[in-house]
Amino acid sequence: MIPNIYRSLDCNSIRPDHVGQNVTLAGWVNSTRDHGGVIFIDLRDREGMTQAVFRPEENKEVAEASHDLRAEDVIQIVGRVEKRLTGTENDKLATGTVEVVVTELKVLNKSDVLPFHLDRELSNEDLRMKYRYLDLRRERMNKNIRTRHKITNAARNYLDAEGFIEVETPILSNPTPEGARDFLVPARLHGGHFYALPQAPQQYKQLLMVAGLERYFQIARCFRDEDLRADRQPEFTQIDIEASFIQQDNIIALVEGLLASMFKAGRGIDIPTPFPRMTYAEAMDRFGSDKPDTRFGMEINDLADVFANTEFKIFKNVLEKGEVVRAINCKGFAGITTGQMNRLNDLAHEAGMPAAVKQLAFIKLEGGEYKSPLWKVFSDAEKEAVIKKLDLAEGDIVFFVAGPKDMVSNVLGRVRLEVANMMEITKDSTALNFLWVVDFPLLAYSPEDQSWVAVHHPFTRPNAADVAKLEAGDYANVRAEAYDVVLNGYELGGGSIRIHESDLQAKMFGVLGVTPEEQEIKFSHILQAFKFGAPPHGGLALGLDRIAMLISGEESIREVIAFPKNNKAADLMTDSPTKVDFKQLRELYIQSTWKEKKKDDAAPEANA
Repeated sequence: MIPNIYRSLDCNSIRPDHVGQNVTLAGWVNSTRDHGGVIFIDLRDREGMTQAVFRPEENKEVAEASHDLRAEDVIQIVGRVEKRLTGTENDKLATGTVEVVVTELKVLNKSDVLPFHLDRELSNEDLRMKYRYLDLRRERMNKNIRTRHKITNAARNYLDAEGFIEVETPILSNPTPEGARDFLVPARLHGGHFYALPQAPQQYKQLLMVAGLERYFQIARCFRDEDLRADRQPEFTQIDIEASFIQQDNIIALVEGLLASMFKAGRGIDIPTPFPRMTYAEAMDRFGSDKPDTRFGMEINDLADVFANTEFKIFKNVLEKGEVVRAINCKGFAGITTGQMNRLNDLAHEAGMPAAVKQLAFIKLEGGEYKSPLWKVFSDAEKEAVIKKLDLAEGDIVFFVAGPKDMVSNVLGRVRLEVANMMEITKDSTALNFLWVVDFPLLAYSPEDQSWVAVHHPFTRPNAADVAKLEAGDYANVRAEAYDVVLNGYELGGGSIRIHESDLQAKMFGVLGVTPEEQEIKFSHILQAFKFGAPPHGGLALGLDRIAMLISGEESIREVIAFPKNNKAADLMTDSPTKVDFKQLRELYIQSTWKEKKKDDAAPEANA
């Protein structure tokens, strides 16, 4: 270590071996205690704490000065290491058997009264965000940021050992079709033109494969202007990976090793590999999600065989149209409250259940009685089959949904997760259920846009067995060479084998409604590059923030990002985003149309 004039050791390093030695420490006053003129201070730095003792008989001037110290003052001390008196040891501290008897004190900086206590959890997140530099001093946050460093370093070391080269790609670029709004940046030197911040380095990393680098990675900053939630931020970080002459199995094995190294570095555990694999179709059929949480059952059951000959008109009509009747058994949840039922009904409608269907159909077995309007319309054979297939027992409640397959899967998938949350099924779970979801559809039809859209992105390669279907226009049944890695219901990352031929890429753009003229404007660089010997290639991007969140045991990625935005995409500490004045806008050739009412509610005021 480089010699340091402020400290000879950190505050977590002093041990009984140091007894009798003089040491120099520096850090923050964590707490003070006055024991009849003898002042005890817990001195803290990022590594831990040491107890410092100020005794008048050692140095009266220093002891008197210690009375003026308060929490978060920054100080430097010099003193002699001594053993603590028997019975005063603190087994919660690594330094708890020793203390430093202070002979010299230097106050490096005083602290104002803090806006909140650092040793208590704070529910007011906006206050934490406003004083984030104080929030980060807390042990939990310090640990989270250091854990993030460890897993990032482990990722770099692993990929370097596998022959990958770290390359930075531009932040100022063209808009890319990644499925979210772009953040636009006005180009002052090109009036009326804009850069876009990258949603992902997708095209650049593919061009690096054309460039012959063969194995690339980047700890990449990405930007998406979308609505926020616990695991989403407008700016985020991903571990971006691309390789040439590689197949899906190679990438899967590579990423499993990468994740194993990250979890070992961040949590000190060995995760078993290989991970199980599940097709997209199976994931949707069994769990109603393409990122299934497999830590608990409550799987979706298809009841087409049970109601094949039913006289119940609703189910009969649905099945005759080629749609589905499916259900989940929420075991032990028959005591559901009215509020919980209302919440599930709201979620079901959000997930696509028609408004005409006022509530989820259900059957519950409570006190030996089957309670449901449905029960009386089922035949005896259907009742027996439902009980057997769904393992319906005392205390269970079964939810039924009938209709188009995608809608039914989405509704039951949302209900399944919410019931698990209500029952706190995974609250204390330590399970890490990794899995791969493979064989995604290449395309999905958007009724809103009345066009086909890419499920992943337009550079994803169609499955070789389904290229003929793409050519024939059977878009709904074309699978992609795409894969997502999932942990406990979270998508950790996704990727695909890419298109590397210019004609196939142009065909894909055409299917997505991108005209030849638009292709020339937006994608001529990559289409042209593919004509100069582009190698077969593929890759994947892992969400570093999300992985750090899960390794740290947090529920929001804001807890593992040093300076995140709040749930309104605002930085309360720096007061951004902020307004800019007319002069700055004029230099950028921008005229604002935003209008605000004056405080006296006079006519709207236009900003030029």
